[in-house]
Amino acid sequence: MSDMTEFANKIFSSQPFSNFIGAELDHVGKNSAQISAMMREDLRQQHGYAHGGVISYLADNSLTFAGGLALGGDALTAEFKINYVSPARGKKLIARASTLSSGSRQAVCQSLIYSVDEEGTELLCAAAQGTIVATSPTPREGN
Repeated sequence: MSDMTEFANKIFSSQPFSNFIGAELDHVGKNSAQISAMMREDLRQQHGYAHGGVISYLADNSLTFAGGLALGGDALTAEFKINYVSPARGKKLIARASTLSSGSRQAVCQSLIYSVDEEGTELLCAAAQGTIVATSPTPREGN
């Protein structure tokens, strides 16, 4: 897994938009990923909640990392849908994605996005599902 973790960290650190938002790749697994971002004033909308675009970014990127890891290499999002279920307040957003199904060229993944308040309480603010496609094969671990 360390090769895939290194691979994921290399890709993540090369993403200018992730750096701009201040997102962090917290954890990766064989079929999963967790990405978080601390909330800043410039990431909020006019009511003080996290902007939907920030939540959507976390959903999209976490889906792609989970799917890419399941597929064993670099990947892109082919499509995704998101449901916003509650306003995202608090100091941090966390997206936890997992692969529901994968084949040789595509994976179907789910991401749950939580807002975290000052006490560390998590509140589900969005759920997303998407199709992730492999762009370039890399050796799967053990091959």
